Amino acid sequence: MSFEIQELPDILRVIVLLSFRKEDRLTKPLLKKKVEEYLANGASIRMDDLDEALEEMVSEGLLVKKDGNFKLTRQGIRLGKEWKNLLIKRDPVFEVVAGLTDGSITGLVVILSAFLAGLKMEIALFAAILSLAAVSITNFSSFMLGGKTEDMANILTLKTLIDHSLSDIPDKKERVRSLRLAKHLFAILRREITKSNLLSASICGFTTFMAGIIPIVAFLSLPNPLNVIVSLGIIGVMTTVFLVRYRAKKAQVSWKVILPETIVIIVIATVISSIIGSGL
Repeated sequence: MSFEIQELPDILRVIVLLSFRKEDRLTKPLLKKKVEEYLANGASIRMDDLDEALEEMVSEGLLVKKDGNFKLTRQGIRLGKEWKNLLIKRDPVFEVVAGLTDGSITGLVVILSAFLAGLKMEIALFAAILSLAAVSITNFSSFMLGGKTEDMANILTLKTLIDHSLSDIPDKKERVRSLRLAKHLFAILRREITKSNLLSASICGFTTFMAGIIPIVAFLSLPNPLNVIVSLGIIGVMTTVFLVRYRAKKAQVSWKVILPETIVIIVIATVISSIIGSGL
């Protein structure tokens, strides 16, 4: 399947992949109904156009037809996931990385500050909750507002490029149908992006708070010097195992490259935060 969207069947193939769940086994009429329900807003598609798109998807190995029912193949499931990640941002990569990083740094700074300053448990707990809440709320608002603005800008750019490509269709009727279908698709994507941004922001805020509060609770609840060892050990595990492994998997880069880079960034950020905090 070509990445470029130049014809009406290209748009329909993308819509089928976006609306089709991997467990679905649908006849052609049910599939047509499902696609139109996904688009909503009174959108309708011609069966002839859908037939052409489905035939191309079967020939490309994205769908398999058996006993009159269509089902996604493994390649179709993978490609559908990639389209959802591209258009709707269904895979919260940056949110999890930011949450683990910011939460770990905040927790580490609070623990070091409480240990070096010899703060009482009540004061340390208050400082920990205040710091984590501030960072979590900041991350939530940043990903909710900044992420939505960036995603909407990307969607508008993509729509402009697709509209320009579709405008070259020689057949006027097919060109009009294609542009109208693209308009319905991007209207749905705008709403989906809003939901996706809310979910991503919530994931980032929650991950930030949990990554910081777990080692802080261990530090405040255990006796000296076990509390320092256990809390720093938890932060070490989160940063060197979960964070590094997650980044290496998503970036498809060896953990041997990701590990030193992650450690250096966290150490620098922690040192700078501690210096600024001591100065205040």
